[in-house]
Amino acid sequence: MEAAPLCTNAQAGCHVLSLANLFDRVIQHSARMHGISNDLHSEFELYFLPSKNQIGRVSRNCHTSTILTPNGKENAQRMAREELTEVILKLLVAWRDPLWHFHQNMAHRHDFTANKSLEVSDMVQELRKGVHKVIEKMQMLGMLGNSVNSRVSPEALLASDAAEWRLMKDYDLLYCFRRDSNKIQNYLKILKCRIVPQHGC
Repeated sequence: MEAAPLCTNAQAGCHVLSLANLFDRVIQHSARMHGISNDLHSEFELYFLPSKNQIGRVSRNCHTSTILTPNGKENAQRMAREELTEVILKLLVAWRDPLWHFHQNMAHRHDFTANKSLEVSDMVQELRKGVHKVIEKMQMLGMLGNSVNSRVSPEALLASDAAEWRLMKDYDLLYCFRRDSNKIQNYLKILKCRIVPQHGC
């Protein structure tokens, strides 16, 4: 017997999750995603860089640097919930194409890196869907304005950074993704604690 699909409101034939449960799911998913990004980064550093001297010469110029993210926990906590939600969505959207492209580069390899690159590419898409469910639930409960989704359209964001990430080396890309996946996880935790503080904060 198949489990009923998850939904944010009481539609027929689906299992309704509370906002706290939805947050827990996306936070767990983001933690797994960040864990895989760490593994990928370490694997790449170990097997693909000919010398450790190269590590210091990595440019560290991430294609997501144009997305204004709060610096530190205190600044993230001070942001309006709409703004913080938009930052999370923007980061997730910005990684859609670069990770798929990275997987295409690795697909000829039948090893850990190829498998994990596909897994993490899929995880970003799943996490974005999960965050959209959280947003829908918050909007339904009157906790978030209806403009959030419309202001973060993938097409508009992807058009602006399309060329930049293509110039990045794979190692730089993984470094940046590890950094951003950590931000996403932390911002989701902060958002949850501001909106449902009674649930494990």
